Amino acid sequence: MKIITICGSMKFINEMMNIGVKMELDENCILMPIYSPSKSHKNDFTEEEIIILDKMHREKIKLSDAILVVNVNGYIGNSTKSEIEFAKSLNKEIIYYTDLVR
Repeated sequence: MKIITICGSMKFINEMMNIGVKMELDENCILMPIYSPSKSHKNDFTEEEIIILDKMHREKIKLSDAILVVNVNGYIGNSTKSEIEFAKSLNKEIIYYTDLVR
């Protein structure tokens, strides 16, 4: 069992949820970004809320053995790039969604 934090653009929330279920059924503990249907875009949050959510997501990465980057069609945005670099700095395993769904 691994503890894995899912990272990626919230525009891929459906893919995140689907791969999260698959990974849990493979007996991994999955940590996900918080998703609010009423606040589905970063612009829907205050600057203070964004800072808190980003901080908590990095805490999830710290707790994890690995991150799973949901990079649909190879897309990796700036926030996700930053999360990858943070995970690398902590020597975490990086798993890419596109490698799992081939």
